[in-house]
Amino acid sequence: MTVLDVREHRLGATLRLAVRPGAPRTRPAGEHGGALKLAVAAPAERGRANAEALRFLAGALDLSAARLELLSGELSRDKVVLCRGARAGELRAAAEALIGRGTARGGRR
Repeated sequence: MTVLDVREHRLGATLRLAVRPGAPRTRPAGEHGGALKLAVAAPAERGRANAEALRFLAGALDLSAARLELLSGELSRDKVVLCRGARAGELRAAAEALIGRGTARGGRR
């Protein structure tokens, strides 16, 4: 069973990401140390991988991109994203379901 590190925040909930840039396509790639692991089809230069990770996350979780904010990890593969107005339990369930869909198509856990 996957358990992601999703926490309550005064403005919503936070989700940890482990972003791996340079992938053939953007997709969930499992869980790593409590973080949602994302393979991102963008290079790690000039914020491209960050933008692609947030774009994908917004679409996959059916959230407005305006509700997502990178709180930490701008220059790191390990990031924390704020989902404004989200509840931790609902965000965790949605992100864990995303892992199941992504790994069912050939990703690793």
